[in-house]
Amino acid sequence: MSEERSLNFIEEIVEEDIAAGKHGGRVLTRFPPEPNGYLHIGHAKSICLNFGLAQKYNGQTNLRFDDTNPVKEDVEYVDSIKEDVKWLGFEWANELYASDYFDKLYEFAVTLIKKGLAYVDDSTAEEIAAQKGTPTEPGKGNEYRNRSVEENLALFADMKAGKFPDGAKVLRAKGDLASPNMHLRDPLMYRIKHAHHHRTGDKWCIYPMYDFAHGQSDAIEEITHSICTLEFVPHRPLYEWFIEQLELFPSKQYEFARLNLNYTVMSKRKLLQLVTDGFVDGWDDPRMPTISGLRRRGYTPASIREFCERIGVAKRENMIDVGLLEFCIREDLNKTAWRRMAVLDPVKLIIDNYPEGQTETLHGENNPEVEGGEGGRDIPFSGELWIEREDFMENPPKKYFRLGIGTMVRLKHAYIVKGESVVKDADGNITEIHCTYIPESKSGNDTSGINVKGTIHWISTEHAKEAEVRMYDRLFQVEDPSNEDGDFKDYINPNSLQVIEKAFIEPDLLNAVEGKPVQFIRKGYFTVDKTSTPEKLVFNRTVTLKDGWVKK
Repeated sequence: MSEERSLNFIEEIVEEDIAAGKHGGRVLTRFPPEPNGYLHIGHAKSICLNFGLAQKYNGQTNLRFDDTNPVKEDVEYVDSIKEDVKWLGFEWANELYASDYFDKLYEFAVTLIKKGLAYVDDSTAEEIAAQKGTPTEPGKGNEYRNRSVEENLALFADMKAGKFPDGAKVLRAKGDLASPNMHLRDPLMYRIKHAHHHRTGDKWCIYPMYDFAHGQSDAIEEITHSICTLEFVPHRPLYEWFIEQLELFPSKQYEFARLNLNYTVMSKRKLLQLVTDGFVDGWDDPRMPTISGLRRRGYTPASIREFCERIGVAKRENMIDVGLLEFCIREDLNKTAWRRMAVLDPVKLIIDNYPEGQTETLHGENNPEVEGGEGGRDIPFSGELWIEREDFMENPPKKYFRLGIGTMVRLKHAYIVKGESVVKDADGNITEIHCTYIPESKSGNDTSGINVKGTIHWISTEHAKEAEVRMYDRLFQVEDPSNEDGDFKDYINPNSLQVIEKAFIEPDLLNAVEGKPVQFIRKGYFTVDKTSTPEKLVFNRTVTLKDGWVKK
């Protein structure tokens, strides 16, 4: 954004720390994704915040994968996360994994056992939940809480050695069972999982819980500002307790409001359901709020960074209008996307007085929003064209500025034409529109003296190329599908994807490439899909030219 903005509350904290000489004025943040799914637009906000802070204050950011649950993790997710962060325009200082610290974390756990602050518990998950009490009733200790240090050390070593089945035992911290904060009531530190880990293989059969691994990983790396979303506020006392008891580097956790976007869902679990149940075509379906989905749809890194900048960093949850995200991509593409013509619902236009068999080459600029137009391209023109069916009315009303019988319109980059007659099939559908053109009205050299208010696009039938066009819209019909009655999937928009199998495009669009969006004049912004081939071009609609949902 060009205008100056005030500091957000996290920037204020960072500047106060720098001014006080805390950590030697050093800033080191981290982005800690779990490799159990694809990143979405909410993660983009966190990425822009963490990496943006480091850039602003001459610091660095670590990319650290929270790979403490081998059952749900996959290298596919690791690779996709790295690709997304790089695509957004950021570079990490170090690529790290919680699993890098498994030996160290085990030592930390042993230290807490020796200090009488951790114990091995044989209770079932249900029993532990019951023993924790309720928000209004304190928890109750069990017989295992009184085990000796020696017994706990032996049992924990046996857990590590694989002597017990999954779920047989856990390691818990000895906290405060009467604490009003449920997270401090003897939280779990380790559980048994005989599962192959994508990095450590079968070395471990016990894995640390997030609350134990996260703070200690921050401390090992000497993270100065550990930024989380608001749901981690009640976890912060435990984060600080572990660091204090272990006497580690005093990393500090700060919380901000996560991104909630209307007309979509942001829960990884729900996004996974959409994928596995076949409601979308994978994690990178262009209707998904995933970064890979937005990329495939034609969103640019600049537009997403601008969106994250505009929504800011808040302390309270709120719902952001997806229209702002669409505004940001329109603003970006209006300045960068080249203009081309495509006819999506064609009807034939025949110019009766155009010399039979003649073709000529016209010129069109690439982007009129840029000084000089960024060059241009040649467009073949002939006496037989395709135009949009909606651009003609046989009996047009007043203030209809497109083509009708007896009315005139300009053909983009070409001539002024006047509607004369139509040909219809047996069902009364128009199959041909006949018109005449004004030879002196050629664009760029118009001496006709005729002024018309409307301009329409076209494709020469002789030179037209074919393409499949996928018209994407919002995935859900309601603003907050997670807050409606019943299953959130009941509110999927049945018109979120409409496929036009045979659209006509101008020849220069054969040069379109994935990752370089174009504007189909008067139709919207589009990008080449990854499934496109030279034999079958496929275009995805990124966004309409205007916000049609405002009227709806």
